[in-house]
Amino acid sequence: MNVVFLFSDEHSASATGYSGHRVVQTPNLDRLAEQSYTFDNAYCNSPICTPSRLSMLTGRYPHQIEAWDLGAIANPDRHRTWGHHLPDYETVLCGRTHFNGQERRMGFERRLLDDLPMWNNERGRPPRRGPDARRGSNSHVTECGPGLHPHTSYDTLATHLSVEYLTEKIGSPGNRPFLLYCGYMRPHFPLIPHPDYYDLYDPETLNLPDTWNEPLEQQHPVIQHVRWAWRNEVPPPESIVRCATASYYALITHMDHAIGRILDTIDESPLRENTVVIYTSDHGEMAGHHGIWQKQCFYEEAVRVPLMVRLPKGESGGRIEQNVSLVDILPTLLDVTGHDTPGDLPGRSLLEIARQESRQTTRAVFSEYHHMGMPDAGFMLKKGNHKLCHYVGNDPQLFDVRNDPLENEDLATDPAHQETLADLDRTLRELIDPDQVNDRCKKDQAERAGRN
Repeated sequence: MNVVFLFSDEHSASATGYSGHRVVQTPNLDRLAEQSYTFDNAYCNSPICTPSRLSMLTGRYPHQIEAWDLGAIANPDRHRTWGHHLPDYETVLCGRTHFNGQERRMGFERRLLDDLPMWNNERGRPPRRGPDARRGSNSHVTECGPGLHPHTSYDTLATHLSVEYLTEKIGSPGNRPFLLYCGYMRPHFPLIPHPDYYDLYDPETLNLPDTWNEPLEQQHPVIQHVRWAWRNEVPPPESIVRCATASYYALITHMDHAIGRILDTIDESPLRENTVVIYTSDHGEMAGHHGIWQKQCFYEEAVRVPLMVRLPKGESGGRIEQNVSLVDILPTLLDVTGHDTPGDLPGRSLLEIARQESRQTTRAVFSEYHHMGMPDAGFMLKKGNHKLCHYVGNDPQLFDVRNDPLENEDLATDPAHQETLADLDRTLRELIDPDQVNDRCKKDQAERAGRN
């Protein structure tokens, strides 16, 4: 069984046609979703790039592998990835991985396209976490509108090389199955889409989130500080927000077109009979919800990601409501490739979850954040429809995302929900000691700061 894994950067689960979005155009992902097990409640394990990616590739939570922040150095001795677990496979990387340091393959046999050098934090510099730590500008939202950008050219090359590799496999299958990872920069900011795709969206007719200009003083203190640290405390003018929203949608549609090229290459060849296709993203994009752009928090737009698994012809899939997360992908790969899953991995095969959904108890999923914006650690635990946001040194938040999908009503102080709050807090503490993990992270970041 071959595997093609398609991985975007900063794609919120809600920003797809198959999820019900009325504007954003994702015809190829919609087609893939119709043929796949599609997981409607899939979450990243950290709402920031490098920790999320290393967590997914190792099948372990960020705190288990000390992938705390964007300065985490990829280390094959500490971070055993899919490539290490599939020694009988030809494992190939192409495109965006956001690895830091000198090790560029991390257990994979080949790499067709490396990361852009600008993204490599070679010295492992940790983020500033103090109360005065702040991004230099809000260019992640104000730098928007049609144009040409190196990220677009990079993704085009990643697609070309992936299609070229698959075409070679069609012509000469070889004796070993393969796993091809194709990583995209988009729709990660800067929000500069190709003009042809920007023209698909009229900024003036778009519906903006109801909370795009939510007053800072009405929010939880931790969210207030996150907004301030990432220069989101004052919303940009509405004209900028509209342009940025159109640009984000355009980047998604352009990426969808690239994915369509890869799907067509598979579907118009014998590979369709023996290739599993997986699509997901490392985290979402707030895109103005609650006045926030980028991610770095636990609102649904930041942590819920698209996730689908298409099997070869014969099993059609369906929509799955059970909570899952990106640490479930490694057990899934081991399942579909016929390998044993180590007993100490926190995840489970997505296929097992999908096929047994009606017979399963409510499942909890976990995410964590240790980067700028939160001077102390933040943790998320979602169990059933309820989500706990635990902030070391601050009051928690509690949301019922089924009845309040926009997360406008914090239930943490509601007497009617204290039993739920206690249950989620207990489940979180069975998984980790929040204060101890926070202390470990701070110690590691201080040591790296001393070396830099």
